[in-house]
Amino acid sequence: MTLKVFSAEYLDSLVEDASQSPRARQHQNIHERFDDPCQHFLNAIGPDSYIRPHRHSLDPKAETLIAVRGQFALITFDEAGAITNIVRFGTEKADSALPVGADLPPGIWHTIIALVAGAILLELKAGPFNPNAKALKDRQRHLRTDALFLAFQGPKATIDLPTPTRGTLP
Repeated sequence: MTLKVFSAEYLDSLVEDASQSPRARQHQNIHERFDDPCQHFLNAIGPDSYIRPHRHSLDPKAETLIAVRGQFALITFDEAGAITNIVRFGTEKADSALPVGADLPPGIWHTIIALVAGAILLELKAGPFNPNAKALKDRQRHLRTDALFLAFQGPKATIDLPTPTRGTLP
């Protein structure tokens, strides 16, 4: 195991890779193996990236999301597909009043939306990673990020959630 340093140049290159990706996002594992006890990675997510609502019920583990750069909206849903929470979070450079992240219990339907260009998320989950237990996607309800144009001030402040415009949906 070696020391890893996440310089501004490193983060900029991750954002550049995401901007060139059809899915408008790019992750980089920090852990070295799937069987490491902590699965952690950086995920550069563009505002036009679409992350289909999903939950991690086949390998239920809590998921911690921390903003490294920019602002995000974490949107959770109930079993029927109704929105249960919208948590806007980001770095102090984005807004010092925002929380910096959230911790999701296992099995919660959710999606993440980058609210600004250049946003980078640190994601952490207990290992080992089981590649046979992928996240369960919400294909039946087809919840779409472009249906999530919501208004809220403070907790109801207006957020213009981006419509996906590039590539195919994952």
